[in-house]
Amino acid sequence: MLAGENAPNCGEIYVSGLCIGTGYFNHDIMPLNTVKKLPESYFCCSVNEKESQLYFKTGDFAKQLPGGDLVFIGRNDRTVKVNGNRMALEEIENTIRTHEDVGDAAVIFKHGEREIAYLEAYVVLKSGLDSDKSLSSSLRGWLVDKLPLAMIPNRFFFVDSLPMSSSGKVDRESLASLRCSMSDVFSEPEQIPHGNLLQTIKEAFCDALLAENINNHDDFFTMGGDSISAAHTCHKLGINMKLLYTFPTPLKLVTALLDPKIRVPAGVDMEVFGGGLQLPKGTLLKTSKPHGRLSSELSELDAENHPHKVIKLDGDLNVDNIASLAISRGNKVMFGKNHNLGKSFQETWHGEPKGSIRKLWKVHMESCVDASPLIVVRENDMFVYIGSHSHKFVCIKASSGFVQWEVQLEGRVECSAAILGDFSMVVVGCYKGKIYFLNSLDGSISWTFLTGGEVKSQPVVDRQRHLVWCGSYDHTLYALDYKGYCCVYKLDCGGSIYGSPAINEVDERLYFASTNGCMTALSLKAMPFSVLWMQDLGAPVFGSLSISHNNGNVICCLVNGHVVAVDVNGSVLWRGITGGPIFAGPCLSRSLYNQVVICSRDGAVYSFGLNDGNLLWKHEFGDPISSSAYIDENLQDHSDRLICVCGSSGSVVVLRIKLLDGSVGDKYVVEEFGRLDMEGGVFSSPVMIGGRIFVGCRDDYMYGLGIQIDQ
Repeated sequence: MLAGENAPNCGEIYVSGLCIGTGYFNHDIMPLNTVKKLPESYFCCSVNEKESQLYFKTGDFAKQLPGGDLVFIGRNDRTVKVNGNRMALEEIENTIRTHEDVGDAAVIFKHGEREIAYLEAYVVLKSGLDSDKSLSSSLRGWLVDKLPLAMIPNRFFFVDSLPMSSSGKVDRESLASLRCSMSDVFSEPEQIPHGNLLQTIKEAFCDALLAENINNHDDFFTMGGDSISAAHTCHKLGINMKLLYTFPTPLKLVTALLDPKIRVPAGVDMEVFGGGLQLPKGTLLKTSKPHGRLSSELSELDAENHPHKVIKLDGDLNVDNIASLAISRGNKVMFGKNHNLGKSFQETWHGEPKGSIRKLWKVHMESCVDASPLIVVRENDMFVYIGSHSHKFVCIKASSGFVQWEVQLEGRVECSAAILGDFSMVVVGCYKGKIYFLNSLDGSISWTFLTGGEVKSQPVVDRQRHLVWCGSYDHTLYALDYKGYCCVYKLDCGGSIYGSPAINEVDERLYFASTNGCMTALSLKAMPFSVLWMQDLGAPVFGSLSISHNNGNVICCLVNGHVVAVDVNGSVLWRGITGGPIFAGPCLSRSLYNQVVICSRDGAVYSFGLNDGNLLWKHEFGDPISSSAYIDENLQDHSDRLICVCGSSGSVVVLRIKLLDGSVGDKYVVEEFGRLDMEGGVFSSPVMIGGRIFVGCRDDYMYGLGIQIDQ
């Protein structure tokens, strides 16, 4: 601690050691004065690492107690947290100052109505330049390529000069008082362009912001919009996200769409706004054709030509032949020793019956259950591990719904759990930023690790290196040694990590993606782990990644509705397109060979070919889907498969996939096999095994469901 002149026991904390760096990976933003070389005599507490004289200024101020402990008393810099994103206001200011028209800038952090946090930027233009109504939009659009979306100020104000304090620093408390003289800066054109187009944009704003009315001049981000709601709005309107960040009000956006002088970042689907709309002559906007659809209904298959199917539909689950097995969303499976599914979950039925879904049991979780269940087979029994927004995390016996144990965590639980390779501990994160390591038999806490933000990413177990990998809202990926109870590696990712990473154990590589739209590959062959490549995918990623068992390609779903396959070198091999945003990961299973199943918020389920990305089939579900599908892998016959899909409004549906043989190319019949409408919405991804479905619901219950045949 560097002691102050007037308070010898108080000062700023400096950190020294071998791990001190001079910047962030691929992001040189740390000012040189952040790292200093100081003699040991400057410090009021001992320095143990004599070999290092390089010290990092933390910005944290502390008071030293007589026993040597340091008590945190505040910060010296201006690091803030805006809607879950930690950022330095100085970095935003420095970036704005690099614009060719900007002389100086100051950014402040504020809270608006409903405790919505936002940023305001006060900009001084260079001599001879006048502010106009389009300058703030131009500056915002320029920043889109310079900063993460969460760091772009919601409001821009242009001033002649920044108020200064007596010490020569910017008086930030006086900045807000300048706004009363700025009304002329934001004058809007009085002429209202195409009425239908403007109304469509306002309706999209209302839908995303949950607002009853939106005025022509209401700023999307000032009204509470963030990167997630922006992605939803832009997909609904068929425009690039950068367009909304550049023109954030309905009037500015509609003017940009119709102004032939304005060049926008990407094409716009004008059919969203009504097919009869004519673009002005000379406009630079291009119309796009609607996304491809299946051109015709697939024919029904004669029941006489259909072989017998094998599936268990009722009765107790038989797990006598299985030693240890863990199953989670998207058909992710981890085997223990001596695994043998065999015919444990199978039973024969004949013909082409329809089915129905019935409730077998339910467990009250005291709040919404948005997490997806982890199913673990151990010691000839099956268990369900899941948490809820009530902070409760439970272990349930899958056959009966009996609660084996429950534990109260410090924060809400939305992420799915994982289990260690020896099945001794369950790992789960919570909104308080903690990652818990719980004894799988009794729920006792073995260890916790604190991150800097909410943990919604499902942990991934790296058995070869005895590590658990997990992402956080603090833009960091962590590697935790579950034997040594310590963090051995962390990486700043530039965006929040929602989905779980994916590990290719053969190539010893780990892949992850974040809300900044970037996928990253890490080499795990030796410590310290190294970044192999980074690929900008063009849109935020909220779902988990999956690795193709065919060729090792990584399948990733983007919030703009695109599905991409990336090879081991970081090249995008193919790109599939759905009709709505995607918030969950892909579903891959060897039992549905060479297909990846995708659920979209447009209310449809898609299947793309793993090798080429061609659309194999599409089923109109009729309800927006926010979770992943699950393919029941316990069917012996290879021509039929059952897929469980859950709609956000509460519908649980089992689809039946039939392959038509003897035709030119593969043809599929996709039909609804059974349906159950729940009393609450479903955002939990289901797990389906042997005709049993396990899923959480927003009616505060965790459910065990079963398929039965309608005679």
